[in-house]
Amino acid sequence: MDYIRNRVLLSALRTGFEVDTGTAVAPGTPLRMICGLLRLASRRPHYDVCFVGFYGQPLAVALSYLQRRPILLDAYVSTYDTVCQDRRWVPARSPGGRLAFWLDRHSCRRAAHVITDTRANADYFVDTFGIPKSKVSTVYVGCDQALFYPRDTRAAGDAPSEVFYYSSFLPLHGTDVIIEAAALLRHRCDIHFTVGGDGRGRKAAQKEIQRLGLTNIELVGWIPLDELPEYISQASVCLGGHFSTIPKAARVISTKTFQFIAMRRATIVGENRATRELFDPGEHVYAVPMGDPEPLARAIRLLVDDDELRQHIAQRGYQRFQERLTMGVLAQEVAATVENALCGSAF
Repeated sequence: MDYIRNRVLLSALRTGFEVDTGTAVAPGTPLRMICGLLRLASRRPHYDVCFVGFYGQPLAVALSYLQRRPILLDAYVSTYDTVCQDRRWVPARSPGGRLAFWLDRHSCRRAAHVITDTRANADYFVDTFGIPKSKVSTVYVGCDQALFYPRDTRAAGDAPSEVFYYSSFLPLHGTDVIIEAAALLRHRCDIHFTVGGDGRGRKAAQKEIQRLGLTNIELVGWIPLDELPEYISQASVCLGGHFSTIPKAARVISTKTFQFIAMRRATIVGENRATRELFDPGEHVYAVPMGDPEPLARAIRLLVDDDELRQHIAQRGYQRFQERLTMGVLAQEVAATVENALCGSAF
């Protein structure tokens, strides 16, 4: 439940429904799932709809046989896409790849309804796993508005303009593109990059920064969630990403993008279909081609130099958040899905 997607959806559910959570505290995802199922079996709570959050495909399959209430599955991430195409842990036709495909397909087919985070991802599930289009809907990620809201604590005077980004350094995110953009802007003493986060790729990123001899970019390590707003508020420009050319990157809107625009910060994102579902490039966000550091460097330079444009994008992005992404809006979308299941409507 600590994952941001789950926290937002749980808050949305609690806005309109009585919610009983069935999570368990245990080390590792498989053990947590097993303990959660055992807890459900022992408690036998009364409920009308079973909402399975991220990561829920194995749970949805198991629950479809263990209980008879309608299941709403948040297919926030595809197992098959993650292990076979994004991270390439196993080949698609290997036993592991076939199992991953089966988990996605079977869990979605057994669920009464499936939720995804973008329409582009919804189409991926429909096209890849043969899920009826009428059975899939989209609820955007949003963010915790109690934590991410406009505040202005940017350094004044001669301090460099901060460009902020955070990542778990997965290839999907395209942190290497940001480092290359920083290299292109090394002559701009008035622009400084701060990159938060940790992960397997952090050491490689640090080595690349050292190899290029960059002094305008700093990796600050893991940032606790409640400290993120301070970093964001110090930034002139925020990088939402994703900037890689991995196919999955074109189907998603990063969680950080929602946080940045909720705090009224000018945000640069990758130009893709998912971005255009919510945002008008050049209006709500500034979009650049994915995988190319030169347009990213130009966009950063433009937004740092053009106060009027930067403030316009920041304000319009914030307005779009208020129109489409507040907890009230997301709660209505989640409620509509739940109520359809309660009424026994065909999706």
